[in-house]
Amino acid sequence: MAQTLIAIIIITLTVIIYLAMNRLYIRFSSPLLSPILTTVLIIIGFLVCFHIPYNTYLIGGKWINFLLGPAVVALAYPLYNQRKMLMKHLAPIITGVCIGLFVGIISGSILAFVFGLHKDMILSLLPKSLTTPIAMEVSDQLGGIPAITVVFVVIAGFVGAVLGPSFLKWSRINSDMGKGIALGSASHALGTSKASEYGELSFSMSSISMALTAILGAIIGSFIPFFFHI
Repeated sequence: MAQTLIAIIIITLTVIIYLAMNRLYIRFSSPLLSPILTTVLIIIGFLVCFHIPYNTYLIGGKWINFLLGPAVVALAYPLYNQRKMLMKHLAPIITGVCIGLFVGIISGSILAFVFGLHKDMILSLLPKSLTTPIAMEVSDQLGGIPAITVVFVVIAGFVGAVLGPSFLKWSRINSDMGKGIALGSASHALGTSKASEYGELSFSMSSISMALTAILGAIIGSFIPFFFHI
């Protein structure tokens, strides 16, 4: 009975914090206010201040983690809605997504080895270019730390949303399609939010690219350790 009550309190508290942070993010549209990042930081602060063990939080948190599976499956819905756009521009979308995914994995590997990170940190870093639910699931399957992966995902999204426009300009990528594919495949939700500023086509391309990157990332995720001998 006590554990059930704790689980209900933790789930309710987490959802309330997330909804509040999401409203704040919508209000100010700053990558720094990403609800994933701010919710994690607030919960960490709450646990530290009240000396609550992480295992106690997991009594309710494990039920939230359980929803990662349905969240992954739900990514098929935006792809279905955008199926006509996907089929119309299939070749450039698939090419851009594959390049973005490859560059994301390689850049993460280079950073990990340059800074001499331990194996669990490397495995937590590699899925950084995937959207959060997929990244956490892939990280867990690889033997990484999903909570750390969330931080890397937010950093990747933040960097893409802030520096992406300048990089696109420097690279002379002027088409809305190219901008959308680049931002969606490299910076997931935050990148897609930024892509919406370029117009409907860019936003659609970014949404499709984000979903495809997540799906392809989930498929090849289990093979990553073999590629890099981790």
